[in-house]
Amino acid sequence: MEGATRLLHCAGALVLVSLNQSAGQPADPPGRTEDVADKDDAFVVFDHVQKSYDGETLVVKDLNLTIAKGEFLTMLGPSGSGKTTCLMMLAGFETATHGEITLDGRPINQVPPHKRGIGMVFQNYALFPHMTVGENLSFPLEVRGMGKDEREVKIKRALDMVQMGAFAARRPAQLSGGQQQRIALARALVFDPKLVLMDEPLGALDKQLREHMQFEIKHLHESLGITVVYVTHDQGEALTMSDRIAVFNDGRIQQLAPPADLYERPDNSFVAGFIGENNKLPGTIEELTGDKAVVRLATGELIDATAVNVKGKGQKTLVSIRPERVEFKPEMMPQGAHTLDATVVEVIYMGDILRAVLHVAGTTDFVMKMRNTLGQTRLEPGQKIRVGWHPQDARALDPM
Repeated sequence: MEGATRLLHCAGALVLVSLNQSAGQPADPPGRTEDVADKDDAFVVFDHVQKSYDGETLVVKDLNLTIAKGEFLTMLGPSGSGKTTCLMMLAGFETATHGEITLDGRPINQVPPHKRGIGMVFQNYALFPHMTVGENLSFPLEVRGMGKDEREVKIKRALDMVQMGAFAARRPAQLSGGQQQRIALARALVFDPKLVLMDEPLGALDKQLREHMQFEIKHLHESLGITVVYVTHDQGEALTMSDRIAVFNDGRIQQLAPPADLYERPDNSFVAGFIGENNKLPGTIEELTGDKAVVRLATGELIDATAVNVKGKGQKTLVSIRPERVEFKPEMMPQGAHTLDATVVEVIYMGDILRAVLHVAGTTDFVMKMRNTLGQTRLEPGQKIRVGWHPQDARALDPM
């Protein structure tokens, strides 16, 4: 079947398998190892990439993105934001309408999926049910013309990586969901790909197992130094695993930054609301000096905030404040804190934290998070308190 490409549907996922390569043909040479200094040195580049399915509506709008060799980059966003389409274009399952994608300096728009040297992990595992674990891992090596002895060495190494060495003779149906996901990951790594793509790989797992697998994948990435592009809509997952996160909305990257920067310094109201929990107090810019803003809230109070994407006096704004930065005990208030009157609406027990919903400055969904420590002051619905935060923890953002 030389020259043929077979399309196999497994667990609803498209798996492309090529028999183009002749026996013994080596895999593509490994990518460069130097640090990425600029766009020309990046491992993956999206250059003005657009995607439309109907010729008019752009699902991906002028995407410019560089990914370093060895980086763990997550594409994060709500459903329909364009993140999965970008991953599918990189994998070769979708074609860019405009622009160019390069991998290790090589344009790949016209390169078929099976010649890109990319491993893929799907949400539904996409394992062949009629094959054993060992046969599932052997398959991508066989179609690359690899000999039996070399295949056995690579299969053993890949299974050991994911702590599944004792399961080679089992079939997927005999494994738990977490075990199947480990095998899917091992199959993506077994042929030493240049790049591994993961499309919502943990979405089908329960919460505890999903969190455990997040750390396993993170540690595997660190130990192997592989390049990973990961797609998820789970912001906690993205914060836990990533070197950088690209936050998508409406076909565009809203912000690209390391997890701490995204959380602590969001560029706009969408990012502030999508990454973690966030309080939003509506107001109007009263004064603006450099990156310092004075905001008049809807109820008349004046507060200071860091000006992010507001332009001048009179502009509407949403002031962003993280719930864990809010205090109500006078002895815990940061120096120079702004304080406002608040009424407790409800207190929710969440184990390690207590989540208090408050009525503050005209909003009834203002949240304060408190550590559940011994001797923590109990709050009751209807109780009047005063809350405060450091002005540096307030960010004046666009009103959406």
